[in-house]
Amino acid sequence: MLDLGRILLHGAVLSAIGSLLIMSAVYLNPRFVRKDLPRDIQDATPPLTRKERLQASAFAIPFFALCIGIPLVSALTLQSPGNGHVPFFTLFIHIFGVILVFNLVDLFILDWLIYCRITPRFVVIPGTEGFAGYKDFGHQFRAHIRGTILMVVLSFLLAGIVALLR
Repeated sequence: MLDLGRILLHGAVLSAIGSLLIMSAVYLNPRFVRKDLPRDIQDATPPLTRKERLQASAFAIPFFALCIGIPLVSALTLQSPGNGHVPFFTLFIHIFGVILVFNLVDLFILDWLIYCRITPRFVVIPGTEGFAGYKDFGHQFRAHIRGTILMVVLSFLLAGIVALLR
């Protein structure tokens, strides 16, 4: 009943659009992701200004809408052979899988490859050039582990919503 192809396809769509939004925001102003960076970089940079927070919202709102909308729509369109009932656990795993694809793309491509390995100039906050945090693979991994816990909660909530709507 679990459709791995659909999970991968919708996870890839979420990954492509979500990654584009994140990298566009970072290109515009690398300080937008300041809170997600290692402590040495955070300590060396002042908090976002009011203007920067408003600008960052222009990326954050559509990003979070995608992270909720794509898995939700994907689960709503699931078909079940026979009676059409899709079990809650199947909905949960499906939604979690779609989000997990993005989480893995974010970790391996955006964080480890682009931030930690390549570290192009546009991701570096001015004044923090050469900081060790940009090469901290462990920080990125720990952040994704914490994010996975949030993914479980979000997947559970979205599966409940889908189960109520079906």
